[in-house]
Amino acid sequence: MLTYNVRGENIEVTDAIRSYVEKRISKLNKFFESSVQATAHVNLKVYPDKTAKVEVTIPLSYLTLRAEETSPDLYASVDLVTDKLERQVRKYKTKINRKSREKGFAPIDVAPEGTPAPTEPAEEEDNLTVVRTKRVSLKPMDSQEAILQMDMLGHNFFIFEDADTNGTSIVYKRRDGRYGLIETDE
Repeated sequence: MLTYNVRGENIEVTDAIRSYVEKRISKLNKFFESSVQATAHVNLKVYPDKTAKVEVTIPLSYLTLRAEETSPDLYASVDLVTDKLERQVRKYKTKINRKSREKGFAPIDVAPEGTPAPTEPAEEEDNLTVVRTKRVSLKPMDSQEAILQMDMLGHNFFIFEDADTNGTSIVYKRRDGRYGLIETDE
């Protein structure tokens, strides 16, 4: 079951807004087992030009769902984000089901820490101080699952433990739109 953390920036989160957000996002519960416990982090922003942005992040033990949408109507943005999240879940489940049929394995369930996310780059000027540090727990997966995770998070690279070699690997998006893989020597 999902719990909700709804925050507003430049907007007061009324009971009506909170209720609508929870009602729409709760439709994702049908994709998860009843034992799954996760918190949907919802951030609502209203800009001076009267557009509304909705960001939703749902960290699960095996996947992090993330989507954002901007439109002139807050409720429409919530609907669009929910649709994006639903497509992500369907895509992930289809891919896992296909892999399990091909390779005969079940999805790996690990600690519910969320998914690793890359650190933000330090300022590129002469100041080489680290401005943000992030801890990641590497999840065993193959490069295709890592690419899926990276795309869902909207990042340029993703660090993971290669399930075949047990080594640390990095997938990244190249400038030409294709993907690269960096493997470490152990």
